[in-house]
Amino acid sequence: MDAHDAARLHERALRERAAGRPADALAACSEALAIVGRVLGESSREAASVLTTLALVRQDLSEHPAADAALQRAAEILAGLDGDDAALVRLRLRTMSSVAGLRRVQGRLEEAARLFLEAIALAEEAFDPHGGELAPLLNDLAVVYKYAGRFDEAEALYRRALALVEAALGSDHPEAATIWHNLGGIEHARGRHAEGEPFARRSVEIREAALGPAHPAVAADVAALAALVQGQGRLDEAEALYLRAIAVLEAALGPDHYELAVNCNNLGALEAARGNLAEAESLYARALGIKEALLGPEHPDTAMTVHNLAVLRATEARAGEAEELYRRALRTFEASLGPDHPKARTCRDELEKLLARPTP
Repeated sequence: MDAHDAARLHERALRERAAGRPADALAACSEALAIVGRVLGESSREAASVLTTLALVRQDLSEHPAADAALQRAAEILAGLDGDDAALVRLRLRTMSSVAGLRRVQGRLEEAARLFLEAIALAEEAFDPHGGELAPLLNDLAVVYKYAGRFDEAEALYRRALALVEAALGSDHPEAATIWHNLGGIEHARGRHAEGEPFARRSVEIREAALGPAHPAVAADVAALAALVQGQGRLDEAEALYLRAIAVLEAALGPDHYELAVNCNNLGALEAARGNLAEAESLYARALGIKEALLGPEHPDTAMTVHNLAVLRATEARAGEAEELYRRALRTFEASLGPDHPKARTCRDELEKLLARPTP
């Protein structure tokens, strides 16, 4: 096998990933990397490119330590390469944004924002803004800002990215669906569920037309729509959407993927709202187990489910357990997001209300 075979395998890995088949993408990518190492060298530009794809596939599979190792190796290779041709700059941007994206998933938001800002500066210097390099970086930085509670800044970045994508690729491109999805997420975070619902429906419409109903990216859009519908009190409709998303995600990604945790957490909140406390606790427990295994016990996303479980325990008059969970979630929110973040303030207020209850 030669470099052409490696390139074909790498392209196959990219196609399989885009089609929502990460296990097949992993197999093709691993084979491509082995050939590249033998034929072109383990420190070649091509090796860095395949390693970056491998890292993204590992992240799709929620294998974050392996993704981190692959990205570190890719960054080491790129640091040793000279040149500023467009292809190499694009590869640098891809690797930088992949590292930044993983840092966001790991809860290292300041580091993620810094890396995305560096990548955006490089893209603005090297390429035309309508060339396709800038919009994904703007979107990714906006995601970081959304998690950090900087909603207005995030929305401005999303809208700038959307204008670039629609001008370059058209309004029905899947990249536009990603940004509509994220605009809906901003409104959900603001508590403006009715305002966010049209954005979420637009993302489902675009992506389902492009990829089909069984694609995991479509399931993620459906789940985002479910959360906005749930926020408006339409629980039966929201439940049907969550169950649809969960069925697709389990079939495509397996039972222990991060996206399953997100949906179990949200469906648990729905069941709690209905008063189905045992079902809600079971769903929260599943979500918490997945998040702790993938992200660790001190990650802010893990803390969200800990907080939800605290709220549930408080309604069940299990005040001691609820207090312990509230304190755990609050420590994480304050350490990772800051004491003035909306999640920290909400958790603190709820803990204070719990402690102010009369003792039976």
